[in-house]
Order: sequence, then structure tokens, then C-alpha cells
Amino acid sequence: MRALTFGWKASQQHFSIEDYRRLWTTIDDTGFDSCWVFDHFIPMGRDRSGDIFEAWTILAAMAQLTSRVRIGTLVTGNGYRHPGILAKMAATVDHISGGRLDVGLGAGGDPAADTMLGLSPGSARERIERLDEAATILRLLWNEPLANFAGNHYHLQNAQSEPKPVQRPMPLWLASNGERYGLRVVADRADTWMTATFDTEPGDLVRLSAVLDRHCVAVGRDPSTLRRAVQFPLSPTDDETLCAAEGFVQAGFSDLILMPRGGDLTRLEATAALLPRLRELG
Repeated sequence: MRALTFGWKASQQHFSIEDYRRLWTTIDDTGFDSCWVFDHFIPMGRDRSGDIFEAWTILAAMAQLTSRVRIGTLVTGNGYRHPGILAKMAATVDHISGGRLDVGLGAGGDPAADTMLGLSPGSARERIERLDEAATILRLLWNEPLANFAGNHYHLQNAQSEPKPVQRPMPLWLASNGERYGLRVVADRADTWMTATFDTEPGDLVRLSAVLDRHCVAVGRDPSTLRRAVQFPLSPTDDETLCAAEGFVQAGFSDLILMPRGGDLTRLEATAALLPRLRELG
């Protein structure tokens, strides 16, 4: 079986910068494998007011603050940054972190923020097409001295992007549950499939994982070479957390990211103490 990893979703809303630094240093010290921000411009939840830090700038700061834990975005909204700019940002953060970055990328956005900012996200099919092209461009800029690309949505002409990332290759996590097109892009371009649920059981994700397997075969890829990651709510008790994690592991997921409510350090430390038992699931 694949080695399991366990991450913490450190959503950067409703925090002072001092408390947010404290959260990340605790995560770095307590044994979690990864820590993640999200990419939203207004807070998520019923009340969408209040403070929220921008994803990539806060990630760079947390990269400097930490020394061990892997870091990343779950997930970057593809429509918010040209892939040529994102490639440069990611390489920069990878250097700051000493090669600890995982790049999460998704086709979607946030309708409320998009309206607020006057952005036009496009149709679902167009967003998937853009995701496909963006993933290709990222690979080109991270690996080639000069990148050229002529797509329907993006164009590069002798594009330079130096320095290259510390990691070669840079891990790319793609998020989509679209059965016809989105999962095919994941099969073709991703190192890890990223998905999410607000339930504590895999449910329909088992079926979607099988759909992804078929897309892998269709593009000539061994499905076992694609890691499966899921983020799901942190349960109220240790036993419930163990039960939920076991269900996702049995469903074939190797990277489990816990989504807590708020930034309770006591709950974080209690869950960290559970990590040895969680790792036994693998």
C-alpha cells in the first residue's frame, strides 16, 4: 500500500497574523505531513464578511516560518492568475520553502467574489479547457528553458521562467469531479487527484475514482501512478476521526486533509496525538 499522509487545512480567514503564525508553527511542530491554505478573497461560510489573507502571499510567509511540513493551496483558482504568473509564484515559494510545495489547482472560482471583482469565469467547459491548458503551461515553464504554447485560451512565445523550482518535477494536484472532461484532464496532467467532501464517508467519491481509473486507461496511464487526495471535515471525537479516515483509506485515498472548524489549537494538538494511530491505517 502507498504511504499515507495527513494534512491540516489552515484556512486563513478570521485570524490575526500573530494567531495565524502560531497555528502554522504548531502544525510544523506536531507531526502533520502537510498544511494548506485556500484561495478565496472573501471569507467562506454563511457570513462572508471579515478578514481573510490572500493565498499565495500568506503561503510564502508560512514557507519562511516553517521548516518541515509540506505546504500548498487547496486549491488555487485557475481563473485568478495567468498560468505564466502562477508558474513564477510557485517556483518562488518552492525556493523559499526549500522544496516543500505542492501546487493545487482547480477550474472553479467563487461566484460571490467573481461578481464583486467583475470577473467572468466562463462556462464549465471553458473553465476545464483553461485548466487543461494551464497545467500544460505550468509544466513547460517549470521544465523548459524557453516555452512556446498556442492554445485556445493562453499563448506563450519564447517564455522564460527562471529560476526553475527546487523540485523536479514540481508536484501538481488537480481538482475536478467532472466525469466527462474534468477527470480526463486530471488523468492526463496531474500527479494527484484532489477532491473534497463535507461528509465523513467516501460516498460517491468511490464511483468517481473508478471513473478516473477509466480515464487513465484511455490516455495510456497506469491508474496506480495517480495519487488520490481528499479533504473532509474533522470529526468531533478521536474515534469518529479514525473511523472516517479508515473509510477514505479503504476507498483508495492516500492523502487525507482534515478540515477543522476555526483555529482551535487544543483540537489541533489532540488530533496530532492521534497521528500514530492514523498512520497504522496504511
